[in-house]
Amino acid sequence: MAVSSGKIYLGGLARRLVLDGLMTEEVAHRYFDEANKKKRPFVSYLVEQKVLDSQTIALSASEEFGVPLFDINALNTSLIPRALVDEKLIRKHHVLPIFKRGNKLFVAVSDPTNLQALDEIKFQTRMSTEAILVEEDKLARVIETAMDEEDTSMDDLLDDDLENIDFEDADALPHDDIDNDTEIDDAPIVRFVNKILLDAIKKGASDIHFEPYEKSFRIRTRQDGILKEVASPPMNISNKLTSRIKVMSRMNISERRIPQDGRIKMALSKSRAIDFRVNTCPTLYGEKIVLRILDPTSAQVGIEQLGFDPEQKEAFLTAIKKPYGMILVTGPTGSGKTVSLYTALNILNEPDINISTAEDPVEITVAGINQVNVNPKTGLTFAEALRAFLRQDPDIIMVGEIRDLETAEISVKAAQTGHLVLSTLHTNDAPQTLNRLNQMGVPPYNIAASVLLIMAQRLARKLCNKCKQEERLPSELLIKEGFSEEEAKSLTTFKAIGCDQCSNGYKGRVGIFQVMPISEAMEKLIIQNCTTNELVEQSASEGVLTLRESGLRKVKDGITSIEEINRITKD
Repeated sequence: MAVSSGKIYLGGLARRLVLDGLMTEEVAHRYFDEANKKKRPFVSYLVEQKVLDSQTIALSASEEFGVPLFDINALNTSLIPRALVDEKLIRKHHVLPIFKRGNKLFVAVSDPTNLQALDEIKFQTRMSTEAILVEEDKLARVIETAMDEEDTSMDDLLDDDLENIDFEDADALPHDDIDNDTEIDDAPIVRFVNKILLDAIKKGASDIHFEPYEKSFRIRTRQDGILKEVASPPMNISNKLTSRIKVMSRMNISERRIPQDGRIKMALSKSRAIDFRVNTCPTLYGEKIVLRILDPTSAQVGIEQLGFDPEQKEAFLTAIKKPYGMILVTGPTGSGKTVSLYTALNILNEPDINISTAEDPVEITVAGINQVNVNPKTGLTFAEALRAFLRQDPDIIMVGEIRDLETAEISVKAAQTGHLVLSTLHTNDAPQTLNRLNQMGVPPYNIAASVLLIMAQRLARKLCNKCKQEERLPSELLIKEGFSEEEAKSLTTFKAIGCDQCSNGYKGRVGIFQVMPISEAMEKLIIQNCTTNELVEQSASEGVLTLRESGLRKVKDGITSIEEINRITKD
């Protein structure tokens, strides 16, 4: 912008956008003034307010200033020299150093006329700078990724509080069992591990992976079902990190040849603690460690937040309120089965009800429920725990997983003798679950007489409400995806964009369910030893939604995208 005779003239990129007919001069003035008042870069503000999309702005800038357009998504963020430039400067001007050659620093910008940013970086780094033009929305996402990685770097471990986090029995093992060169009490190592755990909790991650390779060490967290790299510490500290976690988990430090299981309890406050279920697995280049984050608050989400359609919610509530029978939840690891079961138990947990659970291990502790950790090494299997429960006057029993015929038979008998039994299996959908029990050796007439309801589920990422964008897809494509012709004519779907409030356009997850009550017609088919396809046809005739159909309803409601439903379900 330039000032002459009291009148403000447009200059730089704003002028180019007006000349290209992408906005009027009045609109350009208005948004430029608003961006200045809010201390936001002009291009960033235009994209945030959805005045223009970032690609249109980038193409116009490239043509006007003769700067080639670079796809920053192709860049390996771990190679970014982010430590050269102060984070406040990066966020203030919305720029990012991406490459260093000699004394020249190449800086990604969405506005090549932002000379002030280049000058300030030049002054701070004492290096010459050169602008590389990139799209604003992609730059925003890469900046967040780079800053997240910086947050978990070894250089950021100066906060004294990181050393004083309370871990229950963290150092229970005597240090004599540890190699002298391991130095698991090394303060930077303690801080680093603690910070990784805290950051994962803050981001709502479900798992943390510590992965050794031949020439690198990688740390990833699973957020909303997707793994994301958060740090890549030096190889020379990998053994120290592994040993520190094993000490915290009360594992055998000297044993590196076989898998081990352990547990960490982190006290965040007097009223809140987080458990980590820890497993090690020997690989070619060291022990891979995975920590499952077990947050008790995740089981208290309430049935309204699970994601049921109204008829699915009604069928589920009707089943769990019956005095006896079996309810089965199926799905892969990480599909939210435990949360669904504990949501049911929280509804049923009353002073006049005796509830017992057998789990491997207990993931969520709940007051008023008798919970047992099964331990096959000592002979306390699911079957043995079930036998004990039946001698303790139970009303409701939850079995963590039906893995074998013995557990299945006891569960079925309990369901037929006045107890409500809840459990899980690993199958792809609800109809396959009945055949899975049959294959285990449970007679069809026992299955028909005991099973009340089967629920298959998956977790889909929810679109970020702040940045999701409408898209009109061709009717032919929507019909191919599974929508009806009538729906396809007027359906508006949404796509993921990405902003500073989400992860690649998604924030949080929602359940996708197939809720199948066992009707009289299904019981007759089961007794006749029917095939899975016959059960599928019968459930469809009774209006039971498949996982795919349930997912498409979430797309129709604008909760998630077609791409996400395609990722977790099949046609």
